[in-house]
Amino acid sequence: MKIVATVNAAWNLVNFRMGVLRALMAQGYEIVAVTPEDAASRHALEQAGIRLVALPMDSAGLSPIRDLALLAAFRRILQRERPVAMLGYTIKPNVYGSLAARSLGIPTLNNISGLGTGFMNTGMLNRVVRSLYRVGLAGAHTVFFQNGDDLAHFEGLKLVRPSQAVLLPGSGIDVDRFGAAPPNDPDRPIRFLLVARMLWDKGVGEYVDAARIVRRDHPGVRFGLLGGIGAPNRSAIPAETVERWVRQGVVDYHPAVDDVRAQMADADVIVLPSYREGTSRVLLEASALARPMITTDVPGCRDVVEDGVAGLLCQVKDAGSLAAAMRRMIALTPAERHAMGRAARARVERDYAEQRVIEIYLERVAAAVASHPT
Repeated sequence: MKIVATVNAAWNLVNFRMGVLRALMAQGYEIVAVTPEDAASRHALEQAGIRLVALPMDSAGLSPIRDLALLAAFRRILQRERPVAMLGYTIKPNVYGSLAARSLGIPTLNNISGLGTGFMNTGMLNRVVRSLYRVGLAGAHTVFFQNGDDLAHFEGLKLVRPSQAVLLPGSGIDVDRFGAAPPNDPDRPIRFLLVARMLWDKGVGEYVDAARIVRRDHPGVRFGLLGGIGAPNRSAIPAETVERWVRQGVVDYHPAVDDVRAQMADADVIVLPSYREGTSRVLLEASALARPMITTDVPGCRDVVEDGVAGLLCQVKDAGSLAAAMRRMIALTPAERHAMGRAARARVERDYAEQRVIEIYLERVAAAVASHPT
């Protein structure tokens, strides 16, 4: 039996979904990935035994003509592949992939990993996104959410029915691969690191402003940025802006890497001042590595970081609040920061281990396949 997994970028499957996909293959399913072409990710998927069918997607575009073409392309691929179920991630696959699947009698399991820029904004774009979700998710067998706020929001807007909605503990984290890292040299200046795509919505601007504030009193403290530039997203930060911050000596910039463990472990505190998340993968990784965190008091972030226990919370879109949290973290002793990291590790082992996500997916896929016998 064949399952199609579709997302707007192949690296998403490679980095966040491989545990689930491997578990499904172990159950006897053949996995076909339907994503835009990406040579490196294609190689990684094929090495895992997953075939990639290339499908270009204009992730941030709103052209009705292109979206209708995408719907038609999804239908052609699904009609040819005839999967027993489709797993959808990100808005275009969740909407147009699901519509195509429904027209062919293929059950869908959709994952709402976060609300995204279009949903968080107000005005026409928000109304368009809500309408697309309402249509796309109407026939879904299961709609997974990564935090209770997003689930309640979608139910409140009647975008999903309670019988469809299932809460996941994020995308889960492999706590063996992301093992607890030892503390860094307590005598060196503290190092903060923000790990995210360079998007305004990730709070990168507030992080840089907070770094300027803190450096006045703590010039030796280092502030790093780790993540890709140039994402096809309305919130993308121009490369020249990041380069200017580096020239000014405010932050150090590190390009995106396939394996973040070494660079995250080299930091003393992981920072994510995001405006909203599904369940932040970065915070799960930081927790597994036993690193204390600073993040915003918003859905998908506060769920992972208990204030004063595994890290500190600050106000969203508030560089002053973030700077104050950074100063509080600097004032702690290395032993106190290490205790926060240990608490974070214990929490992620208890509540966010990847195996929990895998078990839920296997159960819901089996139910979806049984509900649509071939």
